[in-house]
Amino acid sequence: MIPDSLSKLIKKRALMPIIHRLVSDLEVSIIIEDEVGRVLMATDGAEELNRYPVTSDGEVIGWVIGTEKVAVIASILTGIAETEAQKRALVSETLYKYKEITLLYDVVEKVSSCLDTKEIARLVIEEARKVIRLTSISVLLFNRETDTMELLGEYGHGEDAPPTVTRGVGIAGSVWASGRAEIVNDVHSDPRFVEGAVSIRSLICAPLKAKDTVVGIIKLGNCEPVTYTAEDLKLFSTLASLAAVAIENASLYEQLKDAFYMTIYTLAETIEKRDPYTGNHTKRVMEYSLAIGKTLGLPEEDMARLQLGAVLHDIGKIGIRDNVLLKESALTDEEFAQIKMHPVYGEEIISRISQLKSTIPGVKHHHEKFDGKGYPDGLKGNNIDITARIISVADTFDAMTSTRPYRLGLTLDVAFEELKKYSGSQFDPEVVDAFFASDVMEAFFSSNSRGKIVL
Repeated sequence: MIPDSLSKLIKKRALMPIIHRLVSDLEVSIIIEDEVGRVLMATDGAEELNRYPVTSDGEVIGWVIGTEKVAVIASILTGIAETEAQKRALVSETLYKYKEITLLYDVVEKVSSCLDTKEIARLVIEEARKVIRLTSISVLLFNRETDTMELLGEYGHGEDAPPTVTRGVGIAGSVWASGRAEIVNDVHSDPRFVEGAVSIRSLICAPLKAKDTVVGIIKLGNCEPVTYTAEDLKLFSTLASLAAVAIENASLYEQLKDAFYMTIYTLAETIEKRDPYTGNHTKRVMEYSLAIGKTLGLPEEDMARLQLGAVLHDIGKIGIRDNVLLKESALTDEEFAQIKMHPVYGEEIISRISQLKSTIPGVKHHHEKFDGKGYPDGLKGNNIDITARIISVADTFDAMTSTRPYRLGLTLDVAFEELKKYSGSQFDPEVVDAFFASDVMEAFFSSNSRGKIVL
């Protein structure tokens, strides 16, 4: 990554007072030059004595010139430059990984029409029941952590469904170990018979294989003695092969989805770490938002938009200067105008990623007010997307109850009264009512600490 120039660095308004204070405290005169010798700053009486480099990412980006005492100023500038470089590198790396994950995510979506392993198991069971005589069927998926096959879906077993299969144990375990499908028309006479499966007389068991790796087991049985044939085995094995590919794709999808969400969380946390006083703000806003959405009965698609929108609602703050974002005293009108740009910046960032465009309303409009007096677009009432109306309540509540350097957080009772007071003006009344009816309330009053709330 190309390091910032020293010229750009010292133009930061928060840095110049520090340099002047150091010059005064050290009682020195200095000259600061960029990497090609252009003078960026000079004090009265400065002489070209010793030259001390300012570096970033291993490259010299300028010089501090003066007596030996000015070496400390060069070191401080180097430290600040390195910190800025690390921040840029972290954001760049996170965005790159994020784009990489979303690309893979999109590819996986196109591979299969069903990307839910339990739904795949249900579909396989349904199809098997149509073409093969059976009274029970189980689909089990390999769990690498436990090194067992765990039940994914079943029919006909009820509470007696075997929860796991161990490699090499029983008929199913033997099929797992060999990787070959089998018919066993007299289960009780088979030496691998395991007590407990007494209701099954005949069975077919096949491995779910993806790229020559057994990822699961599917077995069906009949309580009556039947004679399963080679045709039954072939049909069942074909079904197992199709299921294996679909389940492997679905498993990959679920892993990528987890990584996708984790990348988004990491990106949000990267922004949040700029302000140490907002620790876990994003997580709490997401939890409050989802609890409200659940109470309102939002459809699954809107809940997904809500979750991502809540996580990303402050991503635009990456575009706000530190001396404004981290200011510990009241903001000026000009500074507040800059803060009010963060929803717009957020929209600009996520609009470039097609998989996140549905979250734009929640990100851009979470500071709109129900009476139309919010920002950035002055939207009113139901013209504000439901996800934005929910995030507005969750975000405001967490802001009110969080302690900042310039004020203490409000008590829960006072914050609750504020939500009620501005219900209908700042907030959607239905959303406020849903907040008070949600699991959030029970969580607050059953926990000693906001940080321990589990929704």
